[in-house]
Amino acid sequence: MLRHVAGAEHPDLLVGIETGDDAAVWRYAPGRALVSTVDFITPVVDDARTWGRVAATNSVSDVYAMGGRPLFALNIVCWNLDQLPASVLQEVLGGAAEVAKECGYLTVGGHTVDDPEPKFGLAVTGEVDPDRVLRNSGLRPGDELVLTKALGTGIVSTAAKADAAPASAVDAMVASMCRVNDEAAAAALAAGATGATDITGFGLLGHLAQMARASNVDVDLDVAAVPLLDGARQLAEAGHVPGGSRRNLAWVRACVDSGGVDEVTQLLLADAQTSGGLLFGAEPARVRRAVARLTRSGHRCVSVGRAVAGEGRIRLR
Repeated sequence: MLRHVAGAEHPDLLVGIETGDDAAVWRYAPGRALVSTVDFITPVVDDARTWGRVAATNSVSDVYAMGGRPLFALNIVCWNLDQLPASVLQEVLGGAAEVAKECGYLTVGGHTVDDPEPKFGLAVTGEVDPDRVLRNSGLRPGDELVLTKALGTGIVSTAAKADAAPASAVDAMVASMCRVNDEAAAAALAAGATGATDITGFGLLGHLAQMARASNVDVDLDVAAVPLLDGARQLAEAGHVPGGSRRNLAWVRACVDSGGVDEVTQLLLADAQTSGGLLFGAEPARVRRAVARLTRSGHRCVSVGRAVAGEGRIRLR
């Protein structure tokens, strides 16, 4: 689709659309740059306030994925007052406001349209040091890869819509989606990372394929090390796999050497995430310190593989 968009070139546009990165970055003064992103989602849980929290956490994650800090945000609301009263929307906005307080940014307005299907999210503006921007094109041969959240939100939420997900699985999913990625970004920067992304709609394999291709590296992925939400594998084996996850896997097959890994596991690796964790690369010794730091703060954070010289392939081990 983006081939129809004229390429934007400017000496102060540090990150544009070329590699499908998480946000745009614009230098506006020596040593200072803005990060700009937008994201909105349909409901992924029944509770309105929780949906607001998840949507805001998901939106602001793109700023953290670039190594920045959020400054302010605008709400994006698609709503049908004939079917959903204003009191429900107030709960959604209240959940988002909780995230804004936690992250230290201000919500300064927004825009609303009438829509039969509710949607909510944010346009977020942040700030980043131009010399410390994390990019999806920044992986280096030898980097060890860190994933800061477990996978499986797409599968668990699909099962929950069919009333097939255990309460424990839903609780684990909600807790993961509501965890802000600020600590993960700080750990990545402290580890000297230059390559990072957040794992959202394209799943781990999709986002990793983007990173490997943009960084001109191959990736050896340790499948057994990848953390999964409680119950996610059982629900996937029972067939509760969203269409987006299946499309993700079909999209990346050409660049993935599956190595005999079974189909269900591949679908879990390609599962479309909402408000997923960060994936970043750093030197192995510094990765161990980052993993220990994030584990102490309650993250399900592990080393999941390594980047090597190459041309964008992923090998499942």
